Formats: sequence, C-alpha cells, structure tokens
Amino acid sequence: MTALYILIAILLFGVLIAVHELGHFAAAKACGVRVEEFAIGMGPAIFKRKKGETEYSLRCVPFGGFCAMAGEDESSDDPRAFTNQAAWKRVIILAAGSFMNFLLGFVIVLVLYSNAAAFRAPVLTDFMEGCPYESEQGLHEGDRFYSIDGKRVYQYYNVSEFLSKGDGTYDIVVIRDGKKVKLENFEMVPLQYEGQQNKMYGFYFGYDEATLGAKLKNAWYSCMEFARMVWMSLRELVSGNVGVKDLSGPVGIVDMMAETGQQAASVADALYSIFYFGAFIAVNLAVMNMLPIPALDGGRVFLLLVTWVIETVTRKKLNPKYEGYIHAAGMVLLLALMAFVMLNDIIRIVTG
Repeated sequence: MTALYILIAILLFGVLIAVHELGHFAAAKACGVRVEEFAIGMGPAIFKRKKGETEYSLRCVPFGGFCAMAGEDESSDDPRAFTNQAAWKRVIILAAGSFMNFLLGFVIVLVLYSNAAAFRAPVLTDFMEGCPYESEQGLHEGDRFYSIDGKRVYQYYNVSEFLSKGDGTYDIVVIRDGKKVKLENFEMVPLQYEGQQNKMYGFYFGYDEATLGAKLKNAWYSCMEFARMVWMSLRELVSGNVGVKDLSGPVGIVDMMAETGQQAASVADALYSIFYFGAFIAVNLAVMNMLPIPALDGGRVFLLLVTWVIETVTRKKLNPKYEGYIHAAGMVLLLALMAFVMLNDIIRIVTG
C-alpha cells in the first residue's frame, strides 16, 4: 500500500507542475505568442510529437516541465515573439501558471468538500457558565469572528490560534446581525471552568449548513489559509527561526504525502488526506512562484515592470539578453538550492 501512495503522490505532483505549465501555454496561445515546445517533466524526452508550430514532449523525470516561447530571453524579429508583446500580455502569460495552480488547489478542495454535510464555523452558539466575555459591550451569542488584531479569521481554529499568540488585549471584529462590530482593546485570557481540565476561553462554536455557497466559500477560505501558512513559513525562514535544512523539495513532498496516506485509518481517509495535502502544495506553488526572485515567474514579472519603467523614461529599448543573464544566474542558484534540498530530503528519509 505504501508503494501505491508514493505512486499517487508522484502523479499528483506531476499534475501540479503540468497544470502550471499549461497555464503559461494557454495564456501564450491566447495572446498570440509562438510556443516552440511544451514539455511535461525534465531530462531526455521519451515522447515527442509536433502539431502545428509547437512540439509537445514528455520527459523521463516526472518533476518539472516548461513552456518554451519564441524570443523568451532574447531579441527577435518575430512579431509573435514573447519579448515583442505588450507588457500587460507578458504579465498575464507569466502569472497564468500560478493562477492555474491556485485554481487547481481550489478545485481539489471543493471536490473534497462535495459530500460535506456541515462546516465548523467561527460563530458563537453558547458560552460556558460564568464566562465573563458574554456581555452587552462584549461578545454575543450568534457573533461570527471576522478578524483578530487585523488578521482575517477563515477557520474556527484561527480564533484560539490568534488569541494564544496575543498579550491578552485584542482588537476584535465580529459580524453581528449582518454588520461589522469592532471590540477595541478587548481583554480576553483563558480561564479555568468547572469540569474542564485545561483553561479555556469559555465559548462554543457552531456549524454552517453545507450548501453550495458554503462549499464554495469554505473551499476559498481553505485556500486563503494555505496561502497565509506559506507567508508565515517564509517569515520564519527570513527571520532565522527555521533554516534551509528544514525545507523540502519534490522528494520530501512525495515522502510526506505517502506518510500521510500510511497514517490514515482507511484508504478513503488516506486519499482524502493526500489530495488535501496536494491542494496545499498547489497553493504553495502559486505563492512561491510569484516571489520577486530571478528565474521564478514573480522575478520575471518584477524585472519586466522595472524594464518597462526604464524604457518609458529613457525611450530606449533594453536588450532582453541582460534580463536573460539575471534569470540564468538565478536559475543556477535555484538549481543549486534544489539539489541541496533534494540531497537533504534523501538523507532524512534514509536515516529517518
């Protein structure tokens, strides 16, 4: 069964990459850019077929892929070359990959939620006896948490998560009778309640009926929560709280997916967990690829905008090869990082 979960994880990861490149491909075709090759996977090609002006290939390494456009990093006389397109078209083409990843993550979560009967919601249905936070100026039954200290509440567990990281005084916004109500400098600490082993805040959360609208909303909220988790992880990395050794690449991700499947109580639960994790990775790829780092889509968009500003001011067209040099250097560093992370993943799996 472990081999099956590994195979599913590899195929799912391959689909995530394929969908990303498909986004670039579809946007390029829609914008009239000539696509020379569309490849799924990396390394030597095991299948090639040319249809029209584009060569389609399947390569032996199931991680990665590319959409090679004419004039992508160099000057070209071809009016359909990427570099000869309007800036807004190039931005759309570059951002389309991340958009498709996010969309795929949303669709996966929506499918997983299709059979849900109800969703746990950050709405107050009752308070424990003696809870001091239920008052005329405080919280009311029926209040739906909207934000805590400016951080949006997407899931019911965000409430305790945000409260536990605070200092006991919060700016809380709730939805009450369809309107936003702000509780400024609201003091709230966990207390000991009769019959409870641990200190608690003293309120109960309810459920939302799983209508089509609720499923769409919760799928969206789950993806927004995924994106926030990615940003929080990046902050931890930049601040030094976590190191490069804590990063995982394709090998580590596949291993985590397989391990998630193994720990599930049933095959159905395993598949649910693997695909839910796959949705998180899809959103992760969407966010990471739009970071303003050379060689990533976000870096290309950033340099495109910088180039556009320079060309607008100087009225001189810059040679795309210089931008290509920057992306090439970024790609070398990125590949070196990926190699290090992959080696670290392999060592962790073998010794783990």
